[in-house]
Amino acid sequence: MWKFLGIIVYFYTIYEVVSSRFANSNDKLIWVLIVLLLPLLGTILWFAVGRNKRL
Repeated sequence: MWKFLGIIVYFYTIYEVVSSRFANSNDKLIWVLIVLLLPLLGTILWFAVGRNKRL
């Protein structure tokens, strides 16, 4: 059950990063790489820091 919820949150994070608008297109690429290469840490960082960086 918890693994399924984790996978849902992970894919939601990827969707949110890809669909967000950034001032610089490199920022989007960097966030996608962070979330893909560091799944747990990347997701936490996105919700703690990254959401505030988008337009």
